[in-house]
Amino acid sequence: MMHLTSVISAVVVLGVLIFIHELGHFLVAKISGVRVLKFSLGFGPKILGRKVGDTEYLLSLIPLGGYVKMLGESYDDDEEGEEQEDPEHSFMQQKLWKKMGIVAAGPIFNFLFGVVIFSLIYCFGVPTLTTEVGELAKGFPAEEAGIQVGDVIVAINDREVSRWEELSQIIHESNGEDLEIALMRGEEQHNIKLSPTKDLTKNIFGEEVEVYLIGITAAEKFVKERHNPFVALFKGMEHTWQITRLTVLTIVKLFQRKISFKTLGGPILIAQLAGKQAQAGILSFFFFMGLLSINLGVLNLFPIPILDGGHLVFFALEGIFRRPLKGKVVDIAQHMGMFLLILLMIFVFYNDIVRIING
Repeated sequence: MMHLTSVISAVVVLGVLIFIHELGHFLVAKISGVRVLKFSLGFGPKILGRKVGDTEYLLSLIPLGGYVKMLGESYDDDEEGEEQEDPEHSFMQQKLWKKMGIVAAGPIFNFLFGVVIFSLIYCFGVPTLTTEVGELAKGFPAEEAGIQVGDVIVAINDREVSRWEELSQIIHESNGEDLEIALMRGEEQHNIKLSPTKDLTKNIFGEEVEVYLIGITAAEKFVKERHNPFVALFKGMEHTWQITRLTVLTIVKLFQRKISFKTLGGPILIAQLAGKQAQAGILSFFFFMGLLSINLGVLNLFPIPILDGGHLVFFALEGIFRRPLKGKVVDIAQHMGMFLLILLMIFVFYNDIVRIING
């Protein structure tokens, strides 16, 4: 049974991310002079609503998305009604670059939110794995060279290292060449020379890859690494890019069948993970939110009708052919896109339920 913490955490995470996404569309539409009729968190029947100016702000029943409805938001050339009375503020009457900007703003805001989240985390302090050795693999160069459990590696080839990530990268990229390792054993420094050996290991996608190793495992000891705001901003941007790249690569691996579609999860899995991260601490919870925001940004840019990426494709075609696509063509494409999303939602719900049944 799902804990109350998980439910509340999921509502907070999804609510914030949906709000950020729709806020992007809303603000850029307003700046572009487009009249926004509705700003809704959620789909379906209205729970709460209030009209301020031209816009009705809504909280709707189904919390799995949201939408911004703009005047004239249609590809149909024959649309009648308010748009004809106020064409200057109609979405479809705007210049092509403005329409593309409004549509792209949602995913862009998700990426920017990721940058903000990660930058703040780097400011407050990121738990960083130290270079203390926790275990030694038998028959590998580290054991044979005399490295011991508890040793702290401080430099490799005269390059100072303080994080396990740095240490691993240097070893993996060594091409098997000799390494001069400086380590602290208690109060004494020791210098050891060894050559990494090539071995098979599994990457984060479960694929077997060849890398250079020396046969050591981290001691799972952490220190908090804090940065000033400027460095934190740079690292936040760098981390956002890394997660964006990893998300795209994961999707490619799914279609290459190198990752099982059974690993996909839906709202139930999000709730479970959100609850765990909330219990782990505020930084873990915000990290999870930033991660999910980037995932949402990437997925929304997919060229599937009804998603932002699909709309951008329609506008790109409009730019090529110098006229909007026919309303019927777009309508059929939108229905196909909706059908695909419904199938995907059913599939991820099925995966979530199977995970619960299998424990």
